[in-house]
Amino acid sequence: MRYAKSSPTFNGDMGMNDCMMNIELRPGRGLQQQIREKLVELIQHDYFGTRPLPSSRKMAQRLKVSRNTVVLVYESMVDEGYLVARERSGFFVNPELDQEPTLKLVQSRPQLDQNRPNWQKRLASAPASFSTLNKDKNWISYPYPFIYGQIEPSHFPIYQWRECSRIAQNRNCVHKWIEDYVDVDDLELVTQIRQQILSKRGITASNEEILITMGTQNSLFMLASLLAGDGVDVGVENPGYADFRHIFNQCGSKPIPLALDHHGLQLGQQLSQCDYVCVTPSHQYPTTVTMPIERRKALLAQAAQDDFVLIEDDYESEVNFIEQPLPALKSIDQDGRVIYIGSLSKSLSPGLRIGYLVANKSLVKELRALRRLVYRHPPANNQRTAALFIGQGYYDSHVRRMRHVYEQKWLLMQQGLQQHLPQCEVHATPGSFCFWIALPPHICSSELVIAAAKQGILVESGDSLFAQERAPKNYIRVGFSAISEDRISAGLTLLGSLVAQIANTTCTQAAHSY
Repeated sequence: MRYAKSSPTFNGDMGMNDCMMNIELRPGRGLQQQIREKLVELIQHDYFGTRPLPSSRKMAQRLKVSRNTVVLVYESMVDEGYLVARERSGFFVNPELDQEPTLKLVQSRPQLDQNRPNWQKRLASAPASFSTLNKDKNWISYPYPFIYGQIEPSHFPIYQWRECSRIAQNRNCVHKWIEDYVDVDDLELVTQIRQQILSKRGITASNEEILITMGTQNSLFMLASLLAGDGVDVGVENPGYADFRHIFNQCGSKPIPLALDHHGLQLGQQLSQCDYVCVTPSHQYPTTVTMPIERRKALLAQAAQDDFVLIEDDYESEVNFIEQPLPALKSIDQDGRVIYIGSLSKSLSPGLRIGYLVANKSLVKELRALRRLVYRHPPANNQRTAALFIGQGYYDSHVRRMRHVYEQKWLLMQQGLQQHLPQCEVHATPGSFCFWIALPPHICSSELVIAAAKQGILVESGDSLFAQERAPKNYIRVGFSAISEDRISAGLTLLGSLVAQIANTTCTQAAHSY
């Protein structure tokens, strides 16, 4: 860490342009960026007043950076209007900044509690009460993050993405995304998704049947906003994606838990009462089971017979390392009864928030109008960059590489779980990103999660994935997309020791209770 010593005054043997300020330079971020940010902050607090800034030479000496680095910062701030350069005098804060209008804060007198609005009474619903997986937001600092839904930062194709961003920001291209297109998606991205992604899942669709969204969550919420309501029955897999339940519940429907077996969603009477059925056929969430083609066809047949619509979440399909994965449910739908949801979260990055939805064009038309009311369209610059990334072949290359990475990780996980957690029932499907594990019945998953985190191991309790209140409390989900390959074995060794320790302690306590 580099820094310039801080002091509220000036050094006695220095000139007035030698004021000393606190600037800490931390690794992992550009030097120019950090220096500029601190200088802007000091200017906004009127630190320099009418005095000159330290000379570039002395600033560079104090920060132990090259003089050219400081010069570039100063010159860029002149270009942006923060500083002015005066010959033989140095750099000064632009006096015109003082002329900009500012808002004065008015000190409000304390209000009596009875005058404040009671928000608990005003709220029509309370989404904060919905169950979640409670993932540690600081997961990246743990040595063994066996969590689902995150990626190793080193695996993101940063150079290729940066190149596509550079092309998109070229002066000749910027007009393609800088405008507000109101409710229109980037046509190039729609075309690339249709030709390069959907086609590999066996899906054919026109541009009017595709909508770009901010990810699967966003797709589901918009669908629920249009389709759900009092008296509309929505079936959800149990255990399953908790936000399927929460989103439809928030929009007025009471979700119906649907039973599973070793082939995924069970058909029959339990589906007959549904208007919509949410399903994850590629890898059931969270058990990882893949629905066979025969059941997929039977599911479509029952949907037509009992007049319900299927909402297919085809997550993980792009990076499935199985050579010939089964086609999407949507690809064999002859009656238009499947709404297909996909995203780039698992294949590229969850932080990009780029998803897509395929449905009948009349439904997409209404969804597009609804989206306009909420946020008009996803950020156009991200859409254009993603379109270039796919079109330049970087996406296919990245997916091929990640399939190999995840296959190696999956094999290590399978071997490690068999070796170190022999007392557990492990559910695994090749091509999935996680393992669904039943702990010994007397071990509480939430307690294991807490104990594991204290040893640097992050795993997820399966409690919130069950719909019923009296659900099993001994399931955990163990992912591997976020952990580096060289730490898997050591992490599973520690996890296995911890499970054995808790099992022995619990058994001893039970014996003493008799």
